[in-house]
Amino acid sequence: MLRFTVRRMLQAIPTLFILSILIFAWLRSLPGGPATALLGDKATPEKIEALNHVMGLDRPLWEQYLGFLGRMATGDFGNSLISADPVLAEIGRCFPATIELSIVALLIAVGAGIPLGYLAARYRGGVLDNLTVGVSLIGVAVPVFFTGLMLKYVFAIQLGWLPPSGRLDPQIDATHITGFAVLDGLLTGEYDAAWDATLHLILPAVALSSIPMAAIVRITRAAVLDVLNEDYVRTANAKGLDARTVRGRHVLRNAMLPVSTTVGLQIGLLLAGAVLTEKVFNWGGIGSLIAQGIERHDYPRLQALILLAALVYVVMNLLVDISYAIIDPRVRVR
Repeated sequence: MLRFTVRRMLQAIPTLFILSILIFAWLRSLPGGPATALLGDKATPEKIEALNHVMGLDRPLWEQYLGFLGRMATGDFGNSLISADPVLAEIGRCFPATIELSIVALLIAVGAGIPLGYLAARYRGGVLDNLTVGVSLIGVAVPVFFTGLMLKYVFAIQLGWLPPSGRLDPQIDATHITGFAVLDGLLTGEYDAAWDATLHLILPAVALSSIPMAAIVRITRAAVLDVLNEDYVRTANAKGLDARTVRGRHVLRNAMLPVSTTVGLQIGLLLAGAVLTEKVFNWGGIGSLIAQGIERHDYPRLQALILLAALVYVVMNLLVDISYAIIDPRVRVR
């Protein structure tokens, strides 16, 4: 198992290396070059030349690329053009909010998606199956921002059951330790803050989980139906094995292979969906940084966020491969 994990980690290195080349090329393909993009309306030939010299853009490309790799390795992504703060510090402040939202959304998607997909397959053609398939189609088709707006209108504005936006009530003076609002409230014993943060999490997490949950339901249903038709499942049933043993050991375990892939990919998509969800609910996470960076052409911020998103995908693919090896030991020797 250790050799398999190390081998998969080494295979991820070329992916990050190629991505660094693409980002390096992107920065140098900006209209007028990075210096013009950074200076904006203040760009003059003299200022562009001076900034190119300061940034080392007048050096040979291979030397520039080595310097680019060196700065990335040390976490130096420059300063934001919007706030003038180090980009890494900005990400450190906002990333916990997105992680907290994504974790809860993933728990909802997996916790509801896998059981619903399994039950839909088990009672194929029934009312539950048709209802589940129909709802999953709606979940895939409806944009996440529309789902968020509808949830906000019904449960926050009309019914008043849940807060409409933000992470905490401004009147609550909470202590921030980790950046995770619920966890901070539990660690500090400020249970009113933890409860309020939980209430603020519900609507954006449900909205963000809608598309991943629909995808997981459909993949789980299809995978379970495929496994139910396998010879080893029919053999197990014919031998008189307990139904729970057959479902757990033979059906669910083998059906989880494609489901684990889907779950891993959905985590990366959660970051993309978080941009719109955080806008709707004024969440203040990575999604807000991305939106501001695109609107204001903040290239240092976007560069770091692209690398962060790529790193998340690489890590999730690694975890998916490891889960494959745990579920199906045959994968380790391939």
